[in-house]
Amino acid sequence: MKIVIAGGSGFIGQTLTQLLLNNGHSVVILTRKEKKASEKVEFVRWLDEGVSPEKAIGSADAFVNLAGVSINDGRWSKSHQKQIYESRMTATDELLRIISLLPTKPSVLVNASAIGIYPASQNAIYTENSVETATDFLGRTVQDWENKALQVEKHSIRVVMMRFGVVLGKEEGALPLMAMPYRLFVGGKVGTGKQWVSWVHVTDVVRAILFAITSNQLSGPINVTAPSPLRMNEFGKMIGTVLHRPHWLPVPSFGMKMVLGQKSALVLEGQHVIPKVLQENGFDFKFPTLRSALEDLL
Repeated sequence: MKIVIAGGSGFIGQTLTQLLLNNGHSVVILTRKEKKASEKVEFVRWLDEGVSPEKAIGSADAFVNLAGVSINDGRWSKSHQKQIYESRMTATDELLRIISLLPTKPSVLVNASAIGIYPASQNAIYTENSVETATDFLGRTVQDWENKALQVEKHSIRVVMMRFGVVLGKEEGALPLMAMPYRLFVGGKVGTGKQWVSWVHVTDVVRAILFAITSNQLSGPINVTAPSPLRMNEFGKMIGTVLHRPHWLPVPSFGMKMVLGQKSALVLEGQHVIPKVLQENGFDFKFPTLRSALEDLL
């Protein structure tokens, strides 16, 4: 297949590109910078004056939208929140415009999303059927992002919203920062330790995206989390176990709030999320347990 990726130069995008190439697909990456194409990867300029990405693309079997300012970078000031929100809306608007102009439409749009759409809770268990939605900054951003992506359905295109959990990678994502205190022998409970961490290995994230592209029966929201979420205290203990480091020095909530501001919610609050749709449709997780994921990454 020919697959167009917006946000292909990011953490998940780079891993996805490699998986697609390994499986014999060709990839078009939408980018703001001039880049030299390779045998299997074509780079197309977008979100810039005087460019017409729709002409360069011509046709494609699938679009994947991962574009947007990372929620992990920087403190969540008002200006940074605006960048996080507007970058997603602008990129998705442009994808809708591009797709509307293609003479032959793609069969599917796979759009990034996040489990932040669900309210933080220590007791609730969320599946794709859950109707509760968070009203904080991240919750509102995710809802608006999903609603915008769904507009492509008017072209009879299947839409899948991939609600990513806490994505774990070797050098990027949440894990390097979470593991650092343990490497320095000062790891321990963060906040109450009772908050849920619905995590997922980046390898399973990109495998799930390809699964969504090729599974014509899938549409709507899909929780992209491993089937075995853990509370933060247990998560930290497992990092310590795998790294052969102690789990002993607690980090109080007020300390995290002082350092991270509103962004502290990413580590002090959490959701217990189950990947029901992936499980019911036969997706096989390569890293179903945290220990297997951490042993691979650490």
